[in-house]
Amino acid sequence: MEIIKEYQKDDLTIVWQPKKCIHAGVCVKTLPAVYNPKAKRWISAENASKEELKNQISTCPSGALSYREL
Repeated sequence: MEIIKEYQKDDLTIVWQPKKCIHAGVCVKTLPAVYNPKAKRWISAENASKEELKNQISTCPSGALSYREL
C-alpha cells in the first residue's frame, strides 16, 4: 500500500508520495525553511507563502510533491 502524506497551508494541501521521491534535493535547496529532511515533520508549510510553495512544488523532478487547492 502506498503511503501518502499531506501537509496544510491555509487552503493549499501539499501532497508527498515518499515512494516516488528520488531525493534530488530541489525542494530543500529551493525552500530550506520549509523542507528539512532531518526533522520529524519534514515539511513546515507555514514558513513560505502559498505562491512560493506552488512554484517550488512545480519543480519537483519526480512528481513526489504535488498540491491541491480547495
